[in-house]
Amino acid sequence: MFGTDDPEQAVRQIIDEVRSRGDAALFDYTSKIDGIKLTSLEVSKPQITSAYNEVDSELVSALKLAAERIRSFHSAQKDSIWHGVAEEGLSQLIRPLERIGAYVPGGIASYPSTVLMTAIPARVAGVKEIILVTPPRGEGVVPPPTLVAADIAQVDRIFCVGGAQAIAALAFGTESIPKVDKICGPGNIFVVLAKKLVYGMVDIDGLQGPSEVLIVADETANPKYRAADLLAQAEHDPLASAILVTTSRQLAEEVNREVEQQLRELSRQEIVAESIENRGKMVVVNNVDEAIELANLYAPEHLCLVVDKPAAYLDKVVNAGCVYVGENSTAVLGDYVAGPSHALPTGGTARFSSPLNIVDFMKLTNVVTIDETSLKQLGRAASIIARAEGFEAHAKAVEKRLGRD
Repeated sequence: MFGTDDPEQAVRQIIDEVRSRGDAALFDYTSKIDGIKLTSLEVSKPQITSAYNEVDSELVSALKLAAERIRSFHSAQKDSIWHGVAEEGLSQLIRPLERIGAYVPGGIASYPSTVLMTAIPARVAGVKEIILVTPPRGEGVVPPPTLVAADIAQVDRIFCVGGAQAIAALAFGTESIPKVDKICGPGNIFVVLAKKLVYGMVDIDGLQGPSEVLIVADETANPKYRAADLLAQAEHDPLASAILVTTSRQLAEEVNREVEQQLRELSRQEIVAESIENRGKMVVVNNVDEAIELANLYAPEHLCLVVDKPAAYLDKVVNAGCVYVGENSTAVLGDYVAGPSHALPTGGTARFSSPLNIVDFMKLTNVVTIDETSLKQLGRAASIIARAEGFEAHAKAVEKRLGRD
């Protein structure tokens, strides 16, 4: 289709086309790539309202519960940091971003949880407009659960377009889709490459890769639960990583048997089996400290501490996207209803980055107010440093105020 085997080169072509041709390119690529001929890009309000009729009431209730917990957690975060700095003429303005774009994977499956986990922290941060883009299904529509979740999360506008072309539209704007200040949300390799290539024109939340879990367990852990958690992670993607690091060889053997047995009961058996075969690991170490040392080196997206007195080891955890403490704290609850956003750093980036949170949707502006007293205290030093760096005009701008020029 693009005359190249290089995915990045193909994405560059898509971005250039969308940037130059706008909506026309979006319609063309949706037809060529997704095989769907759209008549409109934006989802109408009546379509969103009618989606509730197509979604089971229990799912609606579950989404509302998840939304409440996500909103509550991030509101508490906002309360803890929304104070600013004010000292001796120095302060900071804290301002939310004007408009952000949320990318939600779609097409074959729907991911309403991703809608909640990206849009709600942005809304709590005070973002004025949230634009959601998501690929269409075969009929050219957005899955109803995604629409319901978007309504619950108070998304402002929804567009039925996906892939690299959706990222380009958010970055540069088209006739229909407004340009945003930041793009967040996971996607396939083309989406990730597009986010990488438009960074600088807009901000991005990160370059999320395949999902990961690393479980640190001792002999007290339940092997059935550990196997279930490993399989749950492997279910995401054939490239997902499900790893057990344990101090007990017996536990490793029991978990291995449980994995084989529970795998036979799963509907996505082929995906899970490929992930476990290629990316799954079980490692036996001498003690919990050694296990946590390995975990810090790996910097997993999800880290589960299932050992005796797990809270006592939290201080030793340095690199992890989210830590789940104790037998019942499965990462699955974090994926959906625990509260903190499930958009987490992957691929070892937890060494230097954080989960998606309200700070991602804020910006700081420094404010400097210099009175006569401060000018006398600071001016001479500023002049000296400016001249040392060879900036005479800088020095004179201060010296004139000091009456020395």
